[in-house]
Amino acid sequence: MEGTIKIALIGAGMFGGDVHARAYADLQRAGISSQLGRVGLDKWTRDFAPIKFELVAVATRSEKSALLAQKNFKAWTGDEPKAYFGTTPWLDVLRDFPDLDVMAVATPDNLHTEVILAALERGVHVITEKPMCLSIHEADQIIELAQKKNRVVAVDMHKRYDPDHLRIRDDIQKRIGAPLYGTAYLEEPLEVSLSTFKWAEQSDPFSYVGPHWTDLIYSYYKSKPASLTAVGQKKRLVRDGINAYDAVQVRVDFENGMSINFHNNWITPADFEGPVNQGHEIVGADGKVESDQQYRGFRFWNNGGGSRTSNNHFTREVARPDGTKAYVGYGVDSLTVGLAAICRMKFFGDSLQAVSEIYPTAEDARITVAMVHAAAIVRDLNFKYLEQGKGAPVTARFGRDGITIVDPNRAGEGADQVFKRIYDQAI
Repeated sequence: MEGTIKIALIGAGMFGGDVHARAYADLQRAGISSQLGRVGLDKWTRDFAPIKFELVAVATRSEKSALLAQKNFKAWTGDEPKAYFGTTPWLDVLRDFPDLDVMAVATPDNLHTEVILAALERGVHVITEKPMCLSIHEADQIIELAQKKNRVVAVDMHKRYDPDHLRIRDDIQKRIGAPLYGTAYLEEPLEVSLSTFKWAEQSDPFSYVGPHWTDLIYSYYKSKPASLTAVGQKKRLVRDGINAYDAVQVRVDFENGMSINFHNNWITPADFEGPVNQGHEIVGADGKVESDQQYRGFRFWNNGGGSRTSNNHFTREVARPDGTKAYVGYGVDSLTVGLAAICRMKFFGDSLQAVSEIYPTAEDARITVAMVHAAAIVRDLNFKYLEQGKGAPVTARFGRDGITIVDPNRAGEGADQVFKRIYDQAI
């Protein structure tokens, strides 16, 4: 079935301007069929072959970044999307393209909700970076509106598509038995919090990259959180006048009985050998799995360059005979599945429910948002109490009655202060 999927990219920074833009450039050149086998959707290859894709707009806060993204896309494809910039450029995009199909959201974390809701209000599908949002109440708004408008909200949870993680999900986790405990860590370079992102004080390392791991663990076991505790530290960034957490540690206890520690920071020195340091391990009743996503056995060094490692699975360039380069990897796969679902709905009449199994949904993302929301509250209280010499006793409890913050330091103020309900619907 012939037709075109029109896409607008909102945010063209480190991830939007690279992974999203490169992925959409390849779609514009060659369509989606070549990517479907990587995500197990090759049965639709022939059906999707005639479908075209067009990046019609790119929008950023500054004019400089918008024009740069426009220039880069033209260099990759020969085509030039319209450039927008300003405080709310997505509204201009929606006004100028009433037939827009997809809004790709790669803005700072705290701006996701406003862009997503604006797109859904106008009947536009959404592909958004993680976390979907920072508040469980906002997650509910997004889900309710997406269902009302019958539109996809696909969340870029690309760690699900790492081939090592697929092996764990489909094979290894069954071999090691019931999960007991584990650790997941992702440590970002210092430049991310000092210069790349101007919004570090509006986020924290767990909110920023922890969702990769909370979602991955959820995708393995489909078990919801039962409780969590969180602590954070402020020592390095404050030296540069940035009132943000250097590192955050969150322990989540799940309904299936497993306990997972999530460790995140964004202060790794610039001379570290890899782009990030990351990995996870899970101990089961009958075995253990360890997965090091930073060092996969590929290491090189050269005079003046030090010793380096690379993740050749996330994204990589594949040379074409004409000298151009295709862009593939599990970083692209997570976008492919959301777009495949949108194609099925637009051109083949599939229902939203029918396609919901092939991409990370807003409902899945809601589980992570609940943990991010609760962890931020618990983290801040425990940080305050640690500075006061009162320890870090605060926890959060999840359940059918919602999310409750448990703060023993307020015991003298009554039970309603010790047990503070911040959300009253089932998680």
